[in-house]
Amino acid sequence: MDGAVVLDKPRGMTSHDAVVIVRRMLAEPRVGHLGTLDPLATGVLVLLLGTATRLAQFYGNREKEYEGVIRFGFSTDTFDGTGRPTSAQQAVALGEPQLRSLFQEFLGTRLQQPPPFSAKKVSGVPAYRLARKGRSAPLKAVPVTIHELRLLSVEGDLAQFRARVSAGTYIRSLAHELGQRLGTGAHLAELRRTAVGEFTLAQAVSLEQLQEQVHHETSWLIPLAELLPEIPAVALSNSTAEAASHGNDVQLDAEAPWIKLLDGAGRLLAIAERRKENWYHPLVVLSARPVKNGMVGNNAAL
Repeated sequence: MDGAVVLDKPRGMTSHDAVVIVRRMLAEPRVGHLGTLDPLATGVLVLLLGTATRLAQFYGNREKEYEGVIRFGFSTDTFDGTGRPTSAQQAVALGEPQLRSLFQEFLGTRLQQPPPFSAKKVSGVPAYRLARKGRSAPLKAVPVTIHELRLLSVEGDLAQFRARVSAGTYIRSLAHELGQRLGTGAHLAELRRTAVGEFTLAQAVSLEQLQEQVHHETSWLIPLAELLPEIPAVALSNSTAEAASHGNDVQLDAEAPWIKLLDGAGRLLAIAERRKENWYHPLVVLSARPVKNGMVGNNAAL
């Protein structure tokens, strides 16, 4: 089974647990996710299946979109509602104008400190394992970009927001930093991921829906050829497709740095990289076809 599925991950489940469940459900050992989603969070968890797992390298910089709730009044050691308080709880009267102004200050590229309880590794050990043992070490701040941070509503000490951020951004850290700036402390109370790049909640299925549909239909499966829509696709002649499927360079009438190579039936054979002039090298080959001759065709059709 090759392609992608957009899962609506339930609250309380780790991304790894979701992968294990889908592997068993689909009887497909090759399943991987495109970026973890905290157990507290729900929403879009993109899973690549079968040979599609080899395309993960092309998805590293996808923007992500979230909706959530920040609780002001005290901070926690995990930066979310699952942790222990690290500051005294105080009554907070949030003002919308003040919060909107503060949110604007966080827009753009800045250095962000990952949470102590995170999958970031310290000397090869995940930070959350060290933190659980009381041996947490400060993690190196990394550059992130906040493209959008919009206040949706305020009720008591709770602020509902929408955010669009670069890959690698921790919304928990963002909530913690906002609390520090206000001097009240804060933590992430709720989080729902609504998009990862081109993948959205509109495409998502729950684990229960996936279980119901798996033996009856595959409408939830995004085919290989529809993945990486930003990369142009070229339909190859039979002889050229045979050569490309075995890793041979092919000559194409194209100028893009990357090309998706399709066979005559529209199936994705490979992702090819432009090496010189119009010559492309199949860097990731997804489907091998027997070569009838040793010739490399150059009669590809765009």
